[in-house]
Amino acid sequence: MQNMFTVAIVALLGLSALPTAGQKPPSAQRGQVVLQKNCLSCHGDAKLGGLDLRQPLASAKRERLYRVVSGLDKLQMPPGKRLSAEEISLVKSWVAAPTPLVATATHWAFRPVQARLEPPVEQSGLDAFLLAKLKAKGLGFSKAADKRTLLRRVSFDLSGLPPTPGETTAFLADTKPGAYERVVGRLLASPAYGERQARRWLDLARYADSEGFKGDEMRPTAWRYRDYVVRSFNSDKPYDQFVREQLAGDELWPGDPEALLATGFSRHFPDESNARNIPLRRQEILNDITDVTGSVFLGLTVGCARCHDHKYDPVPQKDYYRLQAFFAAVRPRTDLVPLPASERVAREQALTAWEEKTHKTRTALETLEKPVRERLAKGKLEKFPDDLKEAVTTPPEKRTSRQWVLVHQVNPQIEPTEAEVTGAMDKSKPEVKTPWTELTKTLKKDPKPAALPTALGITDVGPNAPRTFLLTGGLYDQPGSEVTPGFLQALGGGEAHCTPSPTSTGRRAALANWLTSPRNTLTARVMVNRLWQQHFGRGLVGTGNDFGVAGERPTHPELLDWLTERFIHDDGWSLKKLHQRIVLSAAYRQSATQNPKASKLDPENTLLWRFRRQRLEGESIRDALLAVSGQLNSKQGGPGVMAELPAGLTTTGYWKETTELTERNRRSLYLFVKRNLRYPLFEAFDFPDTHEPCARRSQTTSPLQALLLLNDTTALRLAKAFAEKIEKEVGTDPIAQITHAWECAYNRLPQPDELTRAVAFLKQSNLTELCHALFNTNEFLYVE
Repeated sequence: MQNMFTVAIVALLGLSALPTAGQKPPSAQRGQVVLQKNCLSCHGDAKLGGLDLRQPLASAKRERLYRVVSGLDKLQMPPGKRLSAEEISLVKSWVAAPTPLVATATHWAFRPVQARLEPPVEQSGLDAFLLAKLKAKGLGFSKAADKRTLLRRVSFDLSGLPPTPGETTAFLADTKPGAYERVVGRLLASPAYGERQARRWLDLARYADSEGFKGDEMRPTAWRYRDYVVRSFNSDKPYDQFVREQLAGDELWPGDPEALLATGFSRHFPDESNARNIPLRRQEILNDITDVTGSVFLGLTVGCARCHDHKYDPVPQKDYYRLQAFFAAVRPRTDLVPLPASERVAREQALTAWEEKTHKTRTALETLEKPVRERLAKGKLEKFPDDLKEAVTTPPEKRTSRQWVLVHQVNPQIEPTEAEVTGAMDKSKPEVKTPWTELTKTLKKDPKPAALPTALGITDVGPNAPRTFLLTGGLYDQPGSEVTPGFLQALGGGEAHCTPSPTSTGRRAALANWLTSPRNTLTARVMVNRLWQQHFGRGLVGTGNDFGVAGERPTHPELLDWLTERFIHDDGWSLKKLHQRIVLSAAYRQSATQNPKASKLDPENTLLWRFRRQRLEGESIRDALLAVSGQLNSKQGGPGVMAELPAGLTTTGYWKETTELTERNRRSLYLFVKRNLRYPLFEAFDFPDTHEPCARRSQTTSPLQALLLLNDTTALRLAKAFAEKIEKEVGTDPIAQITHAWECAYNRLPQPDELTRAVAFLKQSNLTELCHALFNTNEFLYVE
């Protein structure tokens, strides 16, 4: 009877089977017996402190039960007697034991990439896999798109810009074999390619030029990360290196300015810089970095395991915090110097010379200001809890790694601003204010050399990391058992072997190397799928950030494996080669023509029997308006440009537009991105929420889109510029004007009936209105 009762308890708790007679039970299983004797033997199958013992217990609930029986919870069960230290230790072992993974560990995404042979059909390469499935349904590819349509498609796809009439003329005139291949090569070599690909990556990196939350303060140097991404794509940096730089550039390449800039990826978390609850703020930052790392690089919703074991994927809560432990020592940096060593040395020498020259004056000023600065800082520090005060006041050499983490977050809030110091000194007694004023004037006679450029990034607080705990219910102030850095069980698991340096833990380097290991093919699979989605409008896996059980299964799993294998082994993680492989395929070159039979058999076009018509993103729409009107400023890089806002918004003080019109006419990638105020044109055309990664933008259709293009002052200004450009290039002949307008806007010649109607329209209106009308057509907003 006792045996049957024990089995029932094991089943209720979702535990593994107990050992048979004669076997020595492991500590975890002996902990089960302790629970059975001291908890369930009394309560039976009733609820205990909110824990339904009739259900299998996830990690968080196991943690709660441990706290209850060990006296750490207010319930302090069992009543009447305390468990012994040995019994509590056994229960702790049970809690720490890995939760048995469900059968989803065999899920397709967690299996290694398999070598795939091309199906025996008349096409080769990736086309063979697509055609084989089409033929099985009695279908085939659609006819090839005409040269004008294909050029417009691939130009927007690879550069984000429409082809010029000159480029179209050259392509149509090139009748030698390989003409299209040469176009693709030109586009991949264009600086615009990196800008186009950067925009897609920045969606994933939740890039913005402001903090978010209530304050939404500016991040004036965030743009340096954006420019790093552009350069990385244009140089065709291998994707595995791209990943490693962004997660651990400071650890793997500590002297490389580009690698330091790359760490900005983990710095783009939304943040409330003046938050008083520093531990909560710290935990929210760690949660963001952990969640984003899982979704962007692994395509997994690991964030679902923050409060409990993942309900669908084999990701126990313990794995979530083991992943988070890689970032436990991270601190944000705003002082990165993205300069080569030679240039940095020259700047530093100039600064040293200035410091030597002004040493006496500055020392006297610092002496006068020191009491004021200390008083102001102390007043601000008083608002924080005792443990934070202790962290700040503890001598640096005695601080723990956790205290260092807190200090780096508290210091920016307590450090007096120069305006505050100046205000306090102006109110000082004459015997202090008078010499301070004279010293300040003296120092101004020797201007300080220009400050070194800075950028946002991350680094570690030192070689040691604060301890990481599994958080009960995901609550920052409910720590459970301690965890150490480790990899996801679903992908092979294992402890991380980290090599600290004098300034860093080496943890992120270990994670980055694991993510890009040839044994971990999920990272490459996810990126291959993202590029496929860019070109076809839908990934082979429709849920780009969820390759888990709840995500969509791949429509062509063999093709995904085939592409991934070549991406890693044949192409050396080259994204340009992967782009080339896709856009040179017959599948990509198909027309978007409808086929009644295929539409009936495959209405969603999952088999790709034709090219999917796709709407341009808001940024490409704006860039196309600028390009066809001849107003596009192709200047690259630099701080974000403040675009003009509708009159109703300019009174609210969100931003003041950049004065120079030519600067405002730069590519949309360079427009300032404010988290709490999206540029209206972009918002209407589904610009993503920059508080979290976006794997695939929505494509909605709303009246606001048409109203914006019809009434927006920028669209009207560019329509006028377009008309002036046409008249300048082809004169005043209506036929020539209309023909040229069609070529610029649509990359084709007008049909006879279009020409007739346009001529009639010009007799009643003007060329500006005609150009404005072209901007508001579906053909201008879509590629096919």
